[in-house]
Amino acid sequence: MKILCIGRNYVKHIEELNNQVPSEPVIFAKPDSALLLKNKPFFIPDFAEEFHHEVELVVKINRIGKNIAPQFAHRYYEEIALGVDFTARDLQSELKSKGLPWEKAKAFDGSAVLSKFINKEKYPDIQNINFRMEKNDEVVQNGNTGHMIFPIDRIISHVSQFFTLKIGDLIYTGTPAGVGQVAINDRLKGYIEDELMFDFLVK
Repeated sequence: MKILCIGRNYVKHIEELNNQVPSEPVIFAKPDSALLLKNKPFFIPDFAEEFHHEVELVVKINRIGKNIAPQFAHRYYEEIALGVDFTARDLQSELKSKGLPWEKAKAFDGSAVLSKFINKEKYPDIQNINFRMEKNDEVVQNGNTGHMIFPIDRIISHVSQFFTLKIGDLIYTGTPAGVGQVAINDRLKGYIEDELMFDFLVK
């Protein structure tokens, strides 16, 4: 399986990082070794100083697809989850300033937190789902899928032009505003609507 991630998909998050609004989805990837499952703790690596949380809605692909038309994209996933795209922000900034790829800052071991999955049929409108993350019981990120620049079906269609989607592939759909640094002993909890999806510690 592969993990495909969408960057710059919420306007306010783009503004907080002083980036430009993209004309098409920004895609990057993580290896399966990035996955952090079952509420295991996130251990802060020692190769950077500033690690940021980015909470995101995640979709799991359930059939093989290539060059998927947007109107058929909803057929390619049945379940959603909540994830965290951990980012070594200082290392990312350094790599970007040199015009270099920034996988080292995004795709390192444990950088892709993944919650349990929920059937999407639970929600009347996939593009009107509230989700949030709390750090030490304070809400730090609050999002709604309706605020995405590129909605889920368009993301699936666009990504499938470049990568054949296979069963079990994951797509992280972008983060809302409020990203911030984590520190040792922080407790991170994520919710879709009011359902607790993950609850883990930073060590």
